[in-house]
Amino acid sequence: MQHWLEAIGGSRIGLFMAENAAAFPWVETTHVIAISTVIGVIAIVDLRLIGLASTSYAVSRLTKSLLPLTWIGFTLALLSGLLLFSSQPVTYFNNFAFRMKMVLLIAAALNMAVFHLLTMRGIALWDRDAPVPTAAKMAGLISMIIWILIVICGRWIGFTMSPF
Repeated sequence: MQHWLEAIGGSRIGLFMAENAAAFPWVETTHVIAISTVIGVIAIVDLRLIGLASTSYAVSRLTKSLLPLTWIGFTLALLSGLLLFSSQPVTYFNNFAFRMKMVLLIAAALNMAVFHLLTMRGIALWDRDAPVPTAAKMAGLISMIIWILIVICGRWIGFTMSPF
């Protein structure tokens, strides 16, 4: 693993990110904006699921209209995150907050997969007028908690990493 991480850090992109004074702040800004977009859009759906917002909208309509924006934001967050990681891959990999953020991202993906593959199967029964089932409410609540923890870990990374 160490060899792989060192290869990333020694790559042209890794060296550029580590050595260019403007690259890291610009990429980090892009990462923060992208993550904010992802979390904001997901929060709209999560709040709808738990019954605190947008209750007049059908869940299917809401998710369908917001899904493209979520994927655009997530793609930008992923690409910018990979660039940030390339600047100090060994240090990031050894950082507890970074590892927790990665675990939480996997948990968010699993929660989303369960929701989309299982809970949404019966959406026709509760999409508009019927109460949202407990499983969907739980998916929304769990999602919100996970994404809040992802933000906390992301900030924690910034405060526990040593400068270049």
